[in-house]
Amino acid sequence: MKAMSNDKPQGVCASDLTSIVGDKNGVCLWENIELSQQKRIQQAIASGKLPSCIVYPRTQEQLATVIATAHTNNWRVLPCGSGSKLNWGGLTKGVDIVVSTERINQLIEHAVGDLTVTVEPGMKFSDLQALLAKSRQFLALDPTAPESATIGGIVATGDTGSLRQRYGSVRDQLLGITFVRADGQVAKAGGRVVKNVAGYDLMKLFTGSYGTLGFISQVTFRVYPLAEASGTVVLTGSAEAVSQAANILRGSALTPVQADLLSTKLVSSLGLGEGLGLIARFQSISESVKEQSNRVLEVGQKLGLNGAIFADDDEANLWQRLQKRIHTTATESVITCKIGVLPTAAVQILTQVELGLIHIGSGLGLLQLEDKNQVLKLRDELGFAGGDAYDGLRLRTQANKGFLTILEAPVAVKEQIDVWGYTGNALPLMRRIKEQFDSKNILSPGRFVGGI
Repeated sequence: MKAMSNDKPQGVCASDLTSIVGDKNGVCLWENIELSQQKRIQQAIASGKLPSCIVYPRTQEQLATVIATAHTNNWRVLPCGSGSKLNWGGLTKGVDIVVSTERINQLIEHAVGDLTVTVEPGMKFSDLQALLAKSRQFLALDPTAPESATIGGIVATGDTGSLRQRYGSVRDQLLGITFVRADGQVAKAGGRVVKNVAGYDLMKLFTGSYGTLGFISQVTFRVYPLAEASGTVVLTGSAEAVSQAANILRGSALTPVQADLLSTKLVSSLGLGEGLGLIARFQSISESVKEQSNRVLEVGQKLGLNGAIFADDDEANLWQRLQKRIHTTATESVITCKIGVLPTAAVQILTQVELGLIHIGSGLGLLQLEDKNQVLKLRDELGFAGGDAYDGLRLRTQANKGFLTILEAPVAVKEQIDVWGYTGNALPLMRRIKEQFDSKNILSPGRFVGGI
C-alpha cells in the first residue's frame, strides 16, 4: 500500500476561502469564534496546534471548491455539522481548518407516496421531523441531541438510538448518498427509491466513518408513517427477574419499537422505582398497543416486578427525560462509552456500572462512568491487572463477544488510551480504503479506528 502523503501544508489564506464562499461571514477566524464553539472544537483535537478558522459553505459546489483548495494546499480538515458530536471518537491531529456543513441545509425532495426524503447534510434532525410530520411521516431514528444534531452528523457517526429495535440502524434506512471526495470531486451512490441496486453500496461505508472518507453533501432516507397510538411499559426490580423478562420479550411475538434495559441509577434518577429496569414502547393501532402493553405487564407481575404503563404526554415526557439523562453528563470528567455485547449479557454488564442503557435486541448501548478512578476500580474488582485503565470493562465486554468504545472523555484521558479498543483483523483493509478515498490523509486525520 502506498504511504499516505506527508507533504508540508501551505499556510491557510482566509481571503482565498472567503472568495470561495462569497460571504465575509462564511469564514470565521479562530480568535473570532465563540468560546463555547472553540471549546467543542478543542475537545475533538489533540493538544497543540489549533485550526486557523472555520468555514461555512452554503452549497455543495462551494463545499467541493473548499475541499479541492484544501487538497491542493495539503490542509488538514475537520468536518462537522452543528458540532453536537464533534467530541466523539478519536482526537484529530494537526487540523488546519474546520469545515461546517450546517448552512447546506435544504430539503431536496419529499416523495410522500414513495416514503422517501432527500435532504442536505446541514438540516437539523428536529426540522426534518417537523416537515415529515405534516404528511404524518417520520424518520425512524432517535439520535443524541435531536434538537441540534444535523442529518450529516447523524450519518457520519451512525447515531441511531433505541428505535433500532424495530427499524434498524442508520445504514439500514439510507437509500442514497452524494459526497465530496477529499480531492473536491462530487460522487454519488444509491438513489432516491427504495428498490434501487445501482452502483456501489457506499452508504454503508460512509455510515459511522466520522468524516474520514469524504463530506456528505446529500442523503436519501426511507421514512415511515406515524402510528395511530403509542404506549410504554416500564418494569423494575431485581436483576434476575428483569433478565428473565427481557429473555421472554425477546423470544415472544410482541413487536416493541423501542426496548431497553436500564441501570439502577438511571431508573431511580427518572423516578421509576428501584432496581434494574426494562422499558418497552409499542406503536400501532390502539387495540394492538393496549394488548401488547398488558401482556408485558403480566410477564412482570408473574416475575414479581413492579410495572407501569405510560401514555400520551406522560409517555413523551418519559422518553425525553430518558434521552436527556443518558446523554447529559453532570461534570466534564464523565466518560461516555458506547458498548456492544450479546443481548443476554446486558444485565450482567449493567450491574457493574451506575448509569447505563442497553437495547435488548441489539445489545448496543451507552454507559456513563464518573471518572477514570471509577474505571480503575472496576478493573480491580474484576481481577485484571496491567494494561490501560479501561482493560477491565473492555475485557468483560469482549468476553461476552462485544466491544467498548469511548465516545466522550476529557482530552487528557483520550490522549492516554485507545479510544476505539478495536481487536479485529480488518485494520489493513480499513487503511487501504482510507488510502483510496483520501490518499493525502487530510480528512479527520487520526479520528477513526487505528488512528486512521
